[in-house]
Amino acid sequence: MSLRPVASRPFLPGYGVLPSDEGSGLLPWEWAQQRLAVSEHYWCATVRADGRPHVMPIWGLWDESALWFSTGVWSRKARNIYFEGRVVVTTEDPVNPIVVEGVAEVQMAPAVIARFLGLLNAKYETDYEIDFQDPRINATIRVRPTWVFGCSEEDFTGSATCWRFASPPDPPGPAGARGPMT
Repeated sequence: MSLRPVASRPFLPGYGVLPSDEGSGLLPWEWAQQRLAVSEHYWCATVRADGRPHVMPIWGLWDESALWFSTGVWSRKARNIYFEGRVVVTTEDPVNPIVVEGVAEVQMAPAVIARFLGLLNAKYETDYEIDFQDPRINATIRVRPTWVFGCSEEDFTGSATCWRFASPPDPPGPAGARGPMT
């Protein structure tokens, strides 16, 4: 399934961002997807139950219009996601960045976990066995984007683009059953 987001210029007062028909114009969604796919490392921002932010580097991958990663079920980011599913994930490149706002969901289906692990092993040239992704130990996380930002260093004011997706339903609230932590 491939989501086709709506592209527009982001509102960035004071940065001299040009109208969408000036400069190099709006970037194509494929430009952002390519950068999401080739990024070796990402930064993942979650929110603690008390509202404090938490940011950590992660390995991840872009597949089927979503960003995927895994983390220990007792890690701070997993506990934050169980509490509040809205996250921000960025690529490692600060000069041609991609910033993904979305909803993180723990995946429990064995076939989904196996597919993720196969893609992860291929991307990072690892040899993790399926036991590594045991959902009682490591959470497999899918982030469905709601809003994505990207720009090109070569033409920041004329390339800055945001893509908006149809909003997914809100994740379960703080007291909801979000995974093995409940």
